[in-house]
Amino acid sequence: MGRPVASDAARDLLRLTLIKGLGPVRIARLVEAFGSARGVLSASPRDLATVRGIGDVMARRAAEGMRSADAAVDDELRKIADAGAHVVSIEDEGYPELLGQVPGAPPVLMVRGALRSSTDDRHPVAMVGSRSCTAYGVEQAERFAGVLARSGLTVVSGGARGIDAAAHRAAMRSGGRTIAVLGCGLARCYPPEHAELYDAIADGRGAVISELPMDTPPDAQNFPARNRIISALALGVLVIEAGEGSGALITARHAVEDHGREVMALPGRADSNASKGSLELIREGAAALVTEPAHVIEQLERAARHQFQGTHGAMTADPSRPVPPTSGEPTGSKAGSTAGLSGVQAAIVHVLGEPRTLDQIVRGTGIDAGAVRAELTMLEVLGRVRRSGATFERA
Repeated sequence: MGRPVASDAARDLLRLTLIKGLGPVRIARLVEAFGSARGVLSASPRDLATVRGIGDVMARRAAEGMRSADAAVDDELRKIADAGAHVVSIEDEGYPELLGQVPGAPPVLMVRGALRSSTDDRHPVAMVGSRSCTAYGVEQAERFAGVLARSGLTVVSGGARGIDAAAHRAAMRSGGRTIAVLGCGLARCYPPEHAELYDAIADGRGAVISELPMDTPPDAQNFPARNRIISALALGVLVIEAGEGSGALITARHAVEDHGREVMALPGRADSNASKGSLELIREGAAALVTEPAHVIEQLERAARHQFQGTHGAMTADPSRPVPPTSGEPTGSKAGSTAGLSGVQAAIVHVLGEPRTLDQIVRGTGIDAGAVRAELTMLEVLGRVRRSGATFERA
């Protein structure tokens, strides 16, 4: 048997999301108050009304929606299955770790392909930019996405024309993974010419996801909410090219003000309208200036250390507060020590008794090349391995 379309928890949360007016924040409050989505579905209107932000009118509307939601849920699940997709709920093991840490996280995600949040997609970086980009923007999006994907980072973007599409395609060409977050339901294809792109991503190269019901059209009001997911999914956001008023700037603002994420921007020509938004982020100090993919990895070092130590949620809980320091290298991190490392990381460190190339590490460990690339990047961030040209050695 294949993977079920939805777990019991996902089905219950999907039922709540289909009730007009609830939304992620209210659903989170209800689940907290009643212990589970099933508890919410069993609650009386009087009890629902006691939850902050619900009130009598919303409670009555929600109770009526819950009574009539079974048919709507069954219909939605049929559409999900017909699209070859599945549902991941915030209570399921496969829900993205970083996204689940932010207030107002989507209760459910519709997914084509596979989210590998604890393995291949553990270190995501968002890349965003304008649809009306220049040739320079496309060139740089491809350069950065290709190198970062080869380094084991998952490239997250919005599936739009321009910078987004260039980043998705370059990540796949480099043998890496990518996640496209849509501002419409998965039964819709927007923009329509990206059907083949989304099929390629879903066919073993990443995931195409949406928080919206399957038939939701690509209305303009959906995209700011889509942008918050792109930001929350990633350790940091890289703005490649964004003019004034670009949606990419909304993603960057979410990253800085709401999610405590690292924000980076690539400078463009001072007189280019396509780069006005990017340059303004840099001028305001809201984004770090980067010119090389290595700069992105350096900027993500602190966030990745917190993620490794299990403190990333605490680090970003209040973006207005100073970020606490990490404890540095894990205890016992002398050369050759494997204390505090995963099994794959320990195996890599073990074979690095002398400098070795990626191919030599793969042969020496018997581990898939993609997994080795991802863990080498993490080991570099942790200060356990250093790169010298084409070889790696213990730090």
